[in-house]
Amino acid sequence: MNRNNAIQIIGKARREGRHALSEYEAKQVLASYRIPVTREILVESRKDVAKTAGKIGYPLVMKGCSAEIAHKTERGLIHVDLRNDTEALKAFDEIMNRMSGQGGGVLIQEMIKGRRELVMGLTRDDHFGLCVMFGLGGIFTEVLKDVSFRKAPLEKDDAFEMMREIKGHKILNAFRGMEAVDENELAEMLIHVGQIGLEIDHIQEIDLNPVIVSGSKPIVVDALIILA
Repeated sequence: MNRNNAIQIIGKARREGRHALSEYEAKQVLASYRIPVTREILVESRKDVAKTAGKIGYPLVMKGCSAEIAHKTERGLIHVDLRNDTEALKAFDEIMNRMSGQGGGVLIQEMIKGRRELVMGLTRDDHFGLCVMFGLGGIFTEVLKDVSFRKAPLEKDDAFEMMREIKGHKILNAFRGMEAVDENELAEMLIHVGQIGLEIDHIQEIDLNPVIVSGSKPIVVDALIILA
């Protein structure tokens, strides 16, 4: 793990007086702790779009990326299933227009395909301390509230118990032609999320939603890190 890389990213944000990381920065922190994230490149210039899209490969996703923006969907800052350079350039123009005055750039990201969406995260609770969260993700997270919590640090048994505790735990099994989720990988991700909070005091909250299951592998598709 490259803890120093994560500390440098967070240190820079704090020196700039920010209370959140951009999605791109947040995923760099996660990758420093061996948490699987989407392949992506941040671009700020229109002339770099086609070349960057070629590196990532179509179909792809493009998102507005700024530490000032936490909720991108509601603002029309996410374009999915882009199939060619024409669509990518149009999406870039629309996103930059909607982000006018807020800085940042556009995240060009591989499109992860999977029908199962999970959520995991971290919070510093005044009463319980540092807690790791796991549950069903995507647009139904706030509606279903099917989540489980454990205090950090986590052992592998703690992570497995969290998976079994949610009401929708059968979604992790093989069904309807989908492979069983790699629960060992999920457990490692939850352990590492807790480890980030234990090692970096300046992190107040981590929200990874959705974590999409592609085949059997969970991959973080969107990430938010709030600083204390």
